[in-house]
Amino acid sequence: MNLRQIQQFLAVCEARNLSKAAERLHMAQPPLSISIKRLERELGGALFLRERRGVRLTAVGEAILPSARQIAFHADRLRKVAADAAGGVGGTLRIGFIGSATYQLFPRTLPLFRKRYPLVLLDLRERSTVQILREIDNDELDIGLIRYPVFEPTTAKLVPVEIDTLVAALPARSPLAMRKRLRLQDLAEEPFILYSEAMAPNLRGQVTGACQAAGFTPKVVQEAVQVQTIVSLVESGIGVALVPSICKAQASSGVVFRPLSGSADRLSIAIAVAMRADTETRAAVHFRDLLLSARPPSPVAQKSVLRKGRPKSGEPL
Repeated sequence: MNLRQIQQFLAVCEARNLSKAAERLHMAQPPLSISIKRLERELGGALFLRERRGVRLTAVGEAILPSARQIAFHADRLRKVAADAAGGVGGTLRIGFIGSATYQLFPRTLPLFRKRYPLVLLDLRERSTVQILREIDNDELDIGLIRYPVFEPTTAKLVPVEIDTLVAALPARSPLAMRKRLRLQDLAEEPFILYSEAMAPNLRGQVTGACQAAGFTPKVVQEAVQVQTIVSLVESGIGVALVPSICKAQASSGVVFRPLSGSADRLSIAIAVAMRADTETRAAVHFRDLLLSARPPSPVAQKSVLRKGRPKSGEPL
């Protein structure tokens, strides 16, 4: 038994006539009759009673008719789902994201994507940049939103979609909070809350490098993975930190953010979209294109970030 035989059986049921059913199926009547007889032999009973004016269902035919219709329906549904997934308008899209993507990127992009592609199921997974890149390399994610620049090798192609800069996050009661602008070296004697070396090595390395370029090594009193956690620890008075300026939109009055002068290149960061060209899905391409079109990055800022974050020779962007 195969799907074609099921479809032929249904066509004969609807037409009540072998000749008319053959016409609808664009085939000759003899091959149709042979196919129906084979189906009857396989099912162990006659499906039609042959009459002068046509055919009518037997008891066996009546019994299998609902199941045959279900098979045909699900087959059509299967074709549509497969076509939608291949075209990027259906299926599941696995997205890994860092916490900072929830500040502006997701609120700006997800409603648009859901409106344009309502049949795509979004599987959203919050991860660190290291975890996202590992899962993309292992084909466990279709697309990722990561912190950029990245210094370790990856098979993913990285495209910045939201340019930002690191600013100083200070407890509101800190004397430094009274100043409108700071130099990075003004933080030399402050206790630092730094990004985890194991889970956020890229951002940690950037902060440490910027501090060392300013003439000091940060005095680390606490480590954390997520930017939101670091901001909360700053509010608790544990220390100061360098965080993306976008954090200001979600922070409470207990934290003060101040721009840092004199280190623009070293403090430039971004959120980038990460995908593998050899395994990309159409839905992932649609999502990436929407990210890029929703808010094109500043060309000047993008050049700065790309210049600083350029991988070593042979490593993919």
